[in-house]
Amino acid sequence: MTSTYLLVLGEREAIVWVLREQRMAFPATPRAEVARLAKGDQLFLYATRGAWHNPTRDRGRVIGRATVKSPVTAFDTPLEIAGMSFVSGCALRIDGLAPYPGGLELAPLVPSLDAFPNPTAWSIYLRRPLLQLSAKDAERLGQGLDPMLVSRTRALPSYEASLPAHLR
Repeated sequence: MTSTYLLVLGEREAIVWVLREQRMAFPATPRAEVARLAKGDQLFLYATRGAWHNPTRDRGRVIGRATVKSPVTAFDTPLEIAGMSFVSGCALRIDGLAPYPGGLELAPLVPSLDAFPNPTAWSIYLRRPLLQLSAKDAERLGQGLDPMLVSRTRALPSYEASLPAHLR
């Protein structure tokens, strides 16, 4: 039986790395949901409001879908991305991606999603890499997001172009 999660991505450089490499990396902080992540699980990729360093302009958006292709395993040596250290990870297949700066804005949907039992403090639930979604939540997000999706190869250049030149 597969699970569905919101994969929370909070830094533009890391988002582009995930999209390019079709891999996810996790920090050393132990998280039960990361330990439970399994091959075949479904992910909705969520870019936080501050990911592109302009939270007054940007909105937190669900930007794509992915499937977990391998179990989470420890890296031989930590991986450094955007000044952060990651000690484990897994392979992904990006199934669809909304071109930057598109995607499904999450905030208006929060009151209707099971994943946020206290909608007035919803951002607290996004301070982790994975947030498990109910089947109803996954269907709701999919209905809104799927019409926006194109292939990873088609959308990836728009994310790469969003980075400052020195980070490309």
